[in-house]
Amino acid sequence: MDTPMFCYQCEQTNRGTGCVDFGVCGKESDVAALQDLLVFQLEGISFFASAVIDKSGLIKDDITWFLIDALFSTLTNVNFDRKDFIAFLRESQKIKEQVRAQAGGIASALPIAAAYCLPQTEEDIQSNAARVSIRPYAKDNIDIQSLKDTLLFGLKGMAAYAHHAWVLGYRSEVVNNHLFKGLAAMLDDSLGAEALLALLMETGQVNLCCMELLDRANTETFGHPEPTRVRITHKKGPFIVISGHDLYDLKQLLEQTAGKGINVYTHGEMLPANAYPELKKYPHLAGNFGGAWQSQQREFKNIPGAILMTTNCLMEPRDSYRDRIFTSGVVGWPDVPHIEAQNGVKDFTPVIEKALALGGWQEDERERTILAGFARNATLSSAGAIIDAMKTGQIKHFFLVGGCDGARPGRNYYSEFVENTPKDTVILTLACGKYRFNKKEHGTVAGLPRLLDIGQCNDAYSAIQIAVALAGAFNCGVNDLPLTLVLSWYEQKAVCILLTLLSLGIKNIYLGPTLPAFISPNVLNILVENFDIHPTTSVETDMAAMLN
Repeated sequence: MDTPMFCYQCEQTNRGTGCVDFGVCGKESDVAALQDLLVFQLEGISFFASAVIDKSGLIKDDITWFLIDALFSTLTNVNFDRKDFIAFLRESQKIKEQVRAQAGGIASALPIAAAYCLPQTEEDIQSNAARVSIRPYAKDNIDIQSLKDTLLFGLKGMAAYAHHAWVLGYRSEVVNNHLFKGLAAMLDDSLGAEALLALLMETGQVNLCCMELLDRANTETFGHPEPTRVRITHKKGPFIVISGHDLYDLKQLLEQTAGKGINVYTHGEMLPANAYPELKKYPHLAGNFGGAWQSQQREFKNIPGAILMTTNCLMEPRDSYRDRIFTSGVVGWPDVPHIEAQNGVKDFTPVIEKALALGGWQEDERERTILAGFARNATLSSAGAIIDAMKTGQIKHFFLVGGCDGARPGRNYYSEFVENTPKDTVILTLACGKYRFNKKEHGTVAGLPRLLDIGQCNDAYSAIQIAVALAGAFNCGVNDLPLTLVLSWYEQKAVCILLTLLSLGIKNIYLGPTLPAFISPNVLNILVENFDIHPTTSVETDMAAMLN
């Protein structure tokens, strides 16, 4: 590359074009290069794995699990630890050789990523990483590169959802095989724009299967979320704050802290956990602490408790809390203690001991709560009342205001938008973007709360099921409902969710706060013409158009 690194996979990428010296997220250029080399290796593995699958062969679970975890580790704000990527890379070479042997003879010439052999020393690995390119069309065909980057980022997001389902014992051959197929397609020079667009729509459909799988994993393991008042102020005593998306980590932590006098608070995307029956039954699940991921460096400053980061949303730990933060799963930061799983079980003793040593808060805060737990089961249990209210005109419109939060200026659009929604409308929300407005009072309509918190970003499946059920009740399509999607994006899980929505034919989506840097002007035109996607402008202008 002509620069130390190049990364534009998140919304906050430098100047809206790409990080070239170091990542805005905190990723160093050497780690960025290792991540690219790991993706390169995964593409090579997938080339051979696709050949095995085409021959009706099976890919072993440990190989699939490696691919899911390795791909997940390259998402924004997940892993920043160079040693972890060196380990991933060394394992990737062993796996590539296994899958190549299983594939047998390949008649055609091998793509470079398939033929590539990782060197032995760390110095040579890093040197190779600095030279590899996973964007071969960047200069010659920006539209093909844009489509392939969109595919890669969508696959990264889907790998995250597949990971969450897998740790609960749920997996799908359709999802797993598509991850191999999609990564192998990155090496196929014969694919033109039309074929890549079709593959993106297929990825969206497979991701719907993946989100359904994760929904089933969560609800069959922890029960269906219930409308629940969640405390957002702290209690006296030792505590642990757990952040991220991994509900199984939370379950194990609750089991291991039971009876020890330690309160457990969710943070960020973990907030919806408070509404699951099998989690909220633990009395020391005390509520939710803080807001969205980008505020953690301020919120965690000198915090008198331990912090556990699961899955993604990690920022560089500040000195004021570096001695009390731990990582788990694929999350990593250099020199931060990591809790490894042994036979699927994690021992959180170091986190518990740190919480007890720090002592926690010295007194209770005055109690305040917010309402959560309106996933598909809870919301659709009121479907009759909702439908009647729509028919009588008490409810005029639905807004799904959801997606990722972030620090870039312009995200106040979403809080202003919610504040300006008419009182005869309902606001559905999910993911961490809701922290912009979920602690404010929005009142009721037709006897229902106006703000219905559906859950995490992966609970977009719940939102889709709610929309489909309403469309069925009125014998119309989802696009015919008085429903507008107002989405904020930040990282790669938002990409795969958008692909799912588009693959379902859902139109008239408002997307912001800025458009992805990896979407070329021609690809954007295709999305606008085929799906009526709108970049967000001003609240007043957009609201008028939506309600017209």
